[in-house]
Amino acid sequence: MPVDTKTVPGRRELTFSSLGEVVADAETLVASPSTKMLGNWPLSQLLTHLATAINGSIDGYSAKAPWLIRLVGPLIKRRFFRNKMSPGFKLPKDVEVGFFPVTASPQEALEELRAVVGRTQDERMTARHPVFGRLTHDEWTQLHLRHAELHLSFAVPG
Repeated sequence: MPVDTKTVPGRRELTFSSLGEVVADAETLVASPSTKMLGNWPLSQLLTHLATAINGSIDGYSAKAPWLIRLVGPLIKRRFFRNKMSPGFKLPKDVEVGFFPVTASPQEALEELRAVVGRTQDERMTARHPVFGRLTHDEWTQLHLRHAELHLSFAVPG
């Protein structure tokens, strides 16, 4: 039975100021032999999800939110750059499969995350967001930091 992530006790309180800090935290989690996952995703899938999101901000996304959500998205996007993201949001099942791909191991997922964060040093994140529309590289960075804070808060190193 899935965990209700809105009410999970014991999550970490994280604040990242760079994508390098996200990678460093992921390295700690992968290196720990007893990292405990409090949510619904194994560490490998969670790290791959973060890498997939960052790749999408460079390469673009094939998915689009429904038109009404895309209409409202640009009006509320700034709150997602500054405020913590709330747990418990559920993607539609068909979208979830693409955004949470299965990965062989946490180490492999960590390598994916390292590689895409490296890409952001040379390539600009300027693809259209499926909900918020056009974002600057800096806005994408802030969004990825808040996104990583949310997901990695469910991983507690041993």
